[in-house]
Amino acid sequence: MRAVLDVVLIVLQLYVYVIIASAILSWLVAFNVVNRYNDFVRSIWNLVTALTEPLLKPIRGVIPNFGGIDISPVILLLLIFFIQRVIEEYIYPNVF
Repeated sequence: MRAVLDVVLIVLQLYVYVIIASAILSWLVAFNVVNRYNDFVRSIWNLVTALTEPLLKPIRGVIPNFGGIDISPVILLLLIFFIQRVIEEYIYPNVF
């Protein structure tokens, strides 16, 4: 059972990196540092969007609109950090 929890923690940590990459890539596209018409950038954009949008879209539906600022990745990161902490502090020590 601990192996399953270890895998869950690793997947959550990898997802944190994907969310951060998504935010950085969206900034780079917004400030015209990279161009989405480039095939390599478009493939990375599609991958990151496909991985993050299923969890970010419901959060965007709940939080109010703050103009041009999207805080849904921050909320998702806080939720992931909370889940990781609950697993590490409460679930992991009680599993044999």
